[in-house]
Amino acid sequence: MVYEKYIKRLLDIILSGIAIVILSPVYLIIAIVVRIQMGSPVLFSQERIGKNEKVFKLSKFRSMTNEKDENGKLLDEHLRLTKFGIALRSSSLDELPELFSILKGDMSIIGPRPLPTYYMPYYLSEERKRHKVRGGLIPSDGLSKKAVPTWEEQFKYDVFYAQNISFGLDVKVFLYTLKILFDRVTTNYGADDRPHLNVYRKNKN
Repeated sequence: MVYEKYIKRLLDIILSGIAIVILSPVYLIIAIVVRIQMGSPVLFSQERIGKNEKVFKLSKFRSMTNEKDENGKLLDEHLRLTKFGIALRSSSLDELPELFSILKGDMSIIGPRPLPTYYMPYYLSEERKRHKVRGGLIPSDGLSKKAVPTWEEQFKYDVFYAQNISFGLDVKVFLYTLKILFDRVTTNYGADDRPHLNVYRKNKN
């Protein structure tokens, strides 16, 4: 309880602040490459579901172009992904702007990944328990030890994490994620096209 209420937030502030300063040259390099390859804006922003289902705006580096078909409709995601965008996703470097959300208090370093607001109608009641804690840059579903868990697996571990937060569990998630990151880079994870939750649940029903 003490760790969840006080220590975890303090660590988030200290570690995210240090990381932002140290990684500032990386931010600049990525921003320049994204601007050259994909144009403006450099960041992709979207409303996400945070702690206690409070909505906040999450930003990450863009990994897709804004290419449209002859009718002015955006092409499918896999057609708009660039090689650099795939590399950003595989290495999770596209997520670096979320450090500012952590510093602000909308997110935590470790926790369930904050998902888009339009997913809300598709959660089962048990799965919504994942929102009892701040969403994380490093996802708690790393406990699955899988680079691409199923939606059911992801929510299972997210809920477990939300109900059992501890320093030891955060360390375990972090260590598992290091291995997962290696797997992601070597298996071209950034090109993965797992269906969005709304599509997945509609098709399943």
